[in-house]
Amino acid sequence: MTQTAAIIGGGVIGGGWAARFLLMGWDVRVFDPDPEATRKIGEVIANARRSLPGLSDVALPAEGNLSFHDTMSDAVQGASWIQESVPERLPLKRKVYQTLQDHCAHDAVIGSSTSGFKPSELHGCATRPEQIVVAHPFNPVYLLPLVELVPGEKTSATITATAKEILTAIGMYPLHIKAEIDAHIADRLLEAVWREALWLINDGIATTEEIDDAIRYGFGLRWAQMGLFETYRIAGGEAGMRHFIEQFGPCLKWPWTKLMDVPELTDTLIDKIADQSDAQSGAMSIRELERTRDDNLVTILRGLKAQDWGAGALLNAQDQRNAGKPVLPNDRKPIVTVERAVPLDWTDYNGHMNEARYLQAFGDASDQMMLLAGVDADYIAAGASYFTAETHIRHIDEVHAGTVIRVETQVLSGAGKKMHLFHRMLAGDRELATGEHMLIHVSLETRRACDPSSKVSAALQQVATAHAALPMPQGAGKSVGVKG
Repeated sequence: MTQTAAIIGGGVIGGGWAARFLLMGWDVRVFDPDPEATRKIGEVIANARRSLPGLSDVALPAEGNLSFHDTMSDAVQGASWIQESVPERLPLKRKVYQTLQDHCAHDAVIGSSTSGFKPSELHGCATRPEQIVVAHPFNPVYLLPLVELVPGEKTSATITATAKEILTAIGMYPLHIKAEIDAHIADRLLEAVWREALWLINDGIATTEEIDDAIRYGFGLRWAQMGLFETYRIAGGEAGMRHFIEQFGPCLKWPWTKLMDVPELTDTLIDKIADQSDAQSGAMSIRELERTRDDNLVTILRGLKAQDWGAGALLNAQDQRNAGKPVLPNDRKPIVTVERAVPLDWTDYNGHMNEARYLQAFGDASDQMMLLAGVDADYIAAGASYFTAETHIRHIDEVHAGTVIRVETQVLSGAGKKMHLFHRMLAGDRELATGEHMLIHVSLETRRACDPSSKVSAALQQVATAHAALPMPQGAGKSVGVKG
């Protein structure tokens, strides 16, 4: 059953929440009095459609329905999650909660995107404070997994548990912060770096671009995949964190920092920062910057995914939840072995999918066919697998980043040591490419051809027999230069 999320406030963060829920299969109901809300949120969702699905190697749930509503009371109807992302003014937030709780379900989670207020402050004069929890995300919400989940003393344990389950189910990482503190954890760390950066500009030591370069070419890359303490543990060498602290701890007493102070944000300093930022990035529109940001994040996240590390491990776990357990179908139709979006990093200088990625998609389809036949991790660990002996790919039409592709596989032969497959790649009904693959069953000990197990052989024969009733696919058995 499709679940419903209500988004109250559709700015940068609210729009990101709407995109995250929508692309994870939820119906999304939005309230925002801004007459431009539909356009703005539509543009954010367009960016999300282009980037988020490419993080997944399996099909995402079918996209939910998006609707806009004139009142908060209408927007929250049927919602099991309500995300408040209105401006950071406590009286406004409290007034919003009173209105929401007059009309929403009593067991709905009400999450606040607040970056600074404690949950006890939000509870204020709420009718049901136990329903309200801080759920502070990071921009872009549809790509970055972290959510600081901060319950207050009056927050129901059931609401907190439900919030964790929902956030995990939509591919996010709920960091459960058990003690209230202004600005939570991440923003306090960011504020420290921000204060130092302001001083470096104020004192004429560095420009906005130089500071950004110091982060993105240096420690920012380390932080992105390992955080602060794990990075410093490595810096301590074999002796670990204790040695690091002993070596660098005395530096904390040196006058390196101005963290106890901040320069006055005079018009002169604000102009200086704004002018430097314009010189650094002003040639690009905000949407161009967002797309560049998304391209970079997808590349980093997919790199981490390949290593099953950090945020990449979260994406792999999400793929497993979305994919479910593979089951060999019992019909005469070609088997859908791949269904996924084309990632941003699969495209080339022509703006369409790189030819090597066609082979990767077809290779993934062959792997899925092997898995369906019973050639799983245990089978391979026992010493046997299939090796690809020959491949023929026909490139028929181009495909771009964000397009959902589907590979349908027909088993032409599954007898003996051979597995002869024909893959068709499609986007909707449009044929993009075909791949014909001959695989040979081998012993991993001798690296020579051998017969598969009776179970694998029977599974392949079952599919091959069913598929024998299908017409021979166009292009099967052809070679380069021969039309067919």
